[in-house]
Amino acid sequence: MLSRVANSIYWINRYIERAENYARFIGVNANLALDTANIPDAMQWMPLVATTADEELYKDIYGEPTQENIFNFLTFDDENSNSIYACVMNARENSRTIRENISIEMWEHINGFYHSVRNTADNRQSIIANPREFLKEIVQGSQLLSGIEDSTISHTEAWHFGRLGRFIERADKTARLLDVKYFILLPSLDEVGSVLDLIQWSAVLKSVSAFMMYRRKHGQLVPQKIIEFLILDKQFPRSVYYCTASAQVMLKNILKTHHSSVKNPAMRKLAMLNSELYYTNTKEIMKFGMHEYIDRLQTIINEVNNEIHEMFFAVKD
Repeated sequence: MLSRVANSIYWINRYIERAENYARFIGVNANLALDTANIPDAMQWMPLVATTADEELYKDIYGEPTQENIFNFLTFDDENSNSIYACVMNARENSRTIRENISIEMWEHINGFYHSVRNTADNRQSIIANPREFLKEIVQGSQLLSGIEDSTISHTEAWHFGRLGRFIERADKTARLLDVKYFILLPSLDEVGSVLDLIQWSAVLKSVSAFMMYRRKHGQLVPQKIIEFLILDKQFPRSVYYCTASAQVMLKNILKTHHSSVKNPAMRKLAMLNSELYYTNTKEIMKFGMHEYIDRLQTIINEVNNEIHEMFFAVKD
């Protein structure tokens, strides 16, 4: 497969997964704001910008944090390359350049998805006050693309690259969300275990559609159990371990077609990370330091992405 095609399919899926995750975060936070109306916008909404690691860009464009400005920055701002609009636009552009390599159904869905988001962006004031339906459409649009891809594209190398991109992106965003909750939202030890603390943990679970599955497995909301569920759970499809383990399977299938050994740098990093996650537990994570552990996770995930780029996508002289 041409590196250009592999790169485009990988990033189509990363961009759409990113848009879905941002829609999830924003939607849950908007509902959370109704329960915590006395919290200033800076404390309620700025952590979402921290989740995307775009604080400096936001401050350069908008300055003071307000709910409306942060919502616009994360959803429609074309100066923000990570906004929902920019992600869908970039996915559409990648799709356009490789139309002959994807199914008609996949192209038509991405193209229609883009035009729907663009039309909403042109009339954004009408949905800022009540964004629920728009954000729901983003999540459903992403999930529909995943289904279309699975059912209309042969499960060969191209499909594996797409799934690899989705799992890498999903693992990163789940880790980022946990870091924001643990490191930013409740810096005071006095608030740990409070009603606000539990409301926020509940919001974290809902952000990744994990609330019902967590309650079914663990029942009561316990921060240590939530951390365990979102990082280490072996069955939940948005836990960090599930995503990185699935990414390893996708990468292994890709490497088979290239007759590459397991000593491939990206594979080695993923295999070592998954082995660690498989055998670790929450006590060891907390002993290491929650923020430090997640920061390390994100560093490894970024290194895996860079290794994938160097091996498959970078133009060789």
